[in-house]
Amino acid sequence: MSTSPHVIHSAQAHELLAQVDVPQILRKLFRDLAAGQAVQPAQQWVEFPHAAGDFINYLGVLAEDGVYGVKTSPYIVREQGPLVTAWTLLMSMQTGQPVLLCDAAELTTARTAATTALAVDALAPLSARRLAIIGNGKVAQAHLHYARHLRDWQSISVFSPSLANASAETTAGIKRLDPRVVITHSSDTAVEDADVILLCTSSAGPVLDPACLSKPALITSISTNAPRAHEVPPQSLSAMQVFCDYRQTTPGSAGEMLIAAEQHGWDPRTVVGDLPELLSEQVPRPTYDRHVFFRSIGLGLEDIALAHALWRQL
Repeated sequence: MSTSPHVIHSAQAHELLAQVDVPQILRKLFRDLAAGQAVQPAQQWVEFPHAAGDFINYLGVLAEDGVYGVKTSPYIVREQGPLVTAWTLLMSMQTGQPVLLCDAAELTTARTAATTALAVDALAPLSARRLAIIGNGKVAQAHLHYARHLRDWQSISVFSPSLANASAETTAGIKRLDPRVVITHSSDTAVEDADVILLCTSSAGPVLDPACLSKPALITSISTNAPRAHEVPPQSLSAMQVFCDYRQTTPGSAGEMLIAAEQHGWDPRTVVGDLPELLSEQVPRPTYDRHVFFRSIGLGLEDIALAHALWRQL
């Protein structure tokens, strides 16, 4: 008999996420992926007619938990600016019925930042002391939340152009996230002598050139809906040790990887490792004779694993 799924809106998702261990849920997910207990297809990108926008479907199967699902995220072109939303549908593999429909905005923020945190924990030098964050939105602040205890950071530098004219209340709110936070007035100042640099922007083009850094660092980068968005120059990939969230799908979606392969001779087969391999200890930690780059595109499995955790909380 068909039943209606639970519907979770943004406020309830925020409340429930605070009750679960997001990094641990994702850590198990990537280990399940390595063990063949999960399936992660490639993203599905579909354009609307007449340049009205597009949508991306993020799919995934969690066999051990008996669920599969899809997060669908539209990018809707409007005169007043683009609208981006996201919803995750969770389905039972036993009954074939929908069990949960969740506003995915909170899930997306949490899983994006927590995935980066897993990468930092697996890839950053144990001696890392200087953390830099480029960006200041909810995703950047979530990155700080999940990364601030991963190493004994002596300094945490934050830069975003939007902070130049930000109110005292806004800057105070950022500093309350961690007493070590220092807001800088330029990107160069923020990344000076940094051991780990988290790029957390919605930029469609580069915000950091690794060639300008004074020493090898771990650089992490995330995705935005803009076509072929990238936060580092594509030609820089050949000079770095490249890791990603999932090697089977990321090189076919990440903007800088696509451009680097097409225009700069970069070979996706040179990806050193992905999170399933790192978290199941199939690849070693990198050496820091050159920069280390970690790229995540956001996997459907991440959204589905968190949606399943919230469903269980209900």
